[in-house]
Amino acid sequence: MKTLHLEKKGLRALAIAESFGPSSKKSILCGIVMRQDFIIDGIVFGNATIKGDDATETILQMFNDLDRPDVNYLLISGLILSRYNIVDIKKIHETLKIPVIGLTYQDSSGLENSIKRHFPNSFDLKIKNYSKLETRKKITINNSSEAYVRFEGCAFHEVQYLLKKLTLSGVIPEPIKVAKIFAKSLVKKGLSF
Repeated sequence: MKTLHLEKKGLRALAIAESFGPSSKKSILCGIVMRQDFIIDGIVFGNATIKGDDATETILQMFNDLDRPDVNYLLISGLILSRYNIVDIKKIHETLKIPVIGLTYQDSSGLENSIKRHFPNSFDLKIKNYSKLETRKKITINNSSEAYVRFEGCAFHEVQYLLKKLTLSGVIPEPIKVAKIFAKSLVKKGLSF
C-alpha cells in the first residue's frame, strides 16, 4: 500500500477526466501523469459506455495500460461519469493500493431520484453502486473556491494539501484541466479508442 509523501516534488498523480458528445455511445477518458511540480510525463486513454457500468474497469485498465508503478495517487474528475456510469472508488483503491481522490464542483442533495427517473426499469444496480460512495466532503481551494471530494487511502488534510498545491487558479487542479483538454479535443475530432 503506497502512502503519500507530500514533501516530494516528484509526487505523481494520474488525473482522469472525460468528455463526450450529445450523440456519443461512449465517452473518451484521458489520463495524464503529472508531477507535483507540473511536469507531465505520461498519457493514457480509455472509453466508458454512456449510461453503462464499466467506468471502474476502464479506469483500472487505463492504469494497467500506462504501466507506471511510480504513480503515487489517482485523481478523478467526478465519480459519476458518462451519464450515471458510477466509479467504485473503494474497488480502485483496493486493487491499485494507492490513494484515490474523486473531485466534483457542484453541491448536490443526491442522485437517487434522478437515477430512478433515467433508469425506470433497471435502477437497482445503479442505486446499489451509488450507495457505496461515501458522503462528499466540502473543501475550499486557495481560500475562495469550493469543491467536493470523496477519497480512499489518504487523509482529508492530504487531499486539501494536494488540491491546493495542484490548483493554480479557480477550482480545477491543473492535471484534471489538462486531461479534460485532451479528452475534449479528441471528441471534437470524432476520435475514439
